[in-house]
Amino acid sequence: MSRKTGITEEQLRDLADFESSPQFSEEERLVLRLAVQLTRTPANVADSLYEGLRRCFSEPELAELTAVIAWENYRARFNRTFAVEAEGFSKGNFCPLPEI
Repeated sequence: MSRKTGITEEQLRDLADFESSPQFSEEERLVLRLAVQLTRTPANVADSLYEGLRRCFSEPELAELTAVIAWENYRARFNRTFAVEAEGFSKGNFCPLPEI
């Protein structure tokens, strides 16, 4: 995530509690729900979530969102396999830990 794309410090701090945080819009919550469901193993997207996403996003937009989420999951798993460590580019900045 990048502060350059408009994410706020408050959103970063509330990321683990995005469902109840007033910092996120309903569209942002839908995207975060998709990211959570696609990150879990097995990756299952509930029909109700997909229906909600379809109300807000076109098929091409959903394809792009899914591709970005899948790519980030790929990179994270690849990096874990080879014990790739942080390079220190954001040293000292707030970085939320992923859901366990």
